[in-house]
Amino acid sequence: MAGRVDGKVVLITGAARGMGAHHARVLVAEGASVVIADVLEDAGSLLAEELGERARFVKLDVREFEQWEAAVRLTVAEFGRLDVLINNAGLVRSAPIDQHSIEDWDLVIAVNLTGSFYGIRASAEALKAAGGGSIINVSSDAGLQGYERITGYNASKFGLRGLTKNAALDLGRYGIRVNTIHPGLIRTPMVEGLEFPQNHVALGRMGEMEELSRLVLFLASDDSSFSTGAEFVADGGESAGLAHRD
Repeated sequence: MAGRVDGKVVLITGAARGMGAHHARVLVAEGASVVIADVLEDAGSLLAEELGERARFVKLDVREFEQWEAAVRLTVAEFGRLDVLINNAGLVRSAPIDQHSIEDWDLVIAVNLTGSFYGIRASAEALKAAGGGSIINVSSDAGLQGYERITGYNASKFGLRGLTKNAALDLGRYGIRVNTIHPGLIRTPMVEGLEFPQNHVALGRMGEMEELSRLVLFLASDDSSFSTGAEFVADGGESAGLAHRD
């Protein structure tokens, strides 16, 4: 039985562990070839080995445009094309705005926003050459509403929405679709064992990695062929408003 992304080639940043690694596993299981891009060389190489002949690892610091260019070249050299870019790499720093360090602001904007722009810029020609494709920018619930103490993160994730809409308009003529996904709190190894009451969320729980990966799979596949410049929200209803659950 054919997979939903049979024959597609996907470049995923921040893919050595956590959500990015889960996306890679689901995409390979559904027929894609994946390039795992990350600064974590050991974890990324082990994942590529686990996934087999349809996976490669490339070291990529998303703040470095030359490394982006090298990652795209490797993708095309290894698999012949590029169909899907997933800008998944991201980080957060926490402090009130009046205490948020300049260094942390610069770091968060560089990784979360500038890094995604670099990815789109570096990948555009390869996506055009493939006859079109899909760019999936991982924003956040914090790209839809404000949160205390995450100034840079909030700004970067809102900015990613604007970048996505601009890219959708500029690249639509080439058959390249560009969308954002907006996760709420997802149960990853990073939060395992910690308590995060979700009484304010309509569904009253955290999301699971599989639920988010299935959304990524939809946007990577031809099932989403008429969707671009849009926000896809997977937050259990958190951005809908405040629930009051016992």
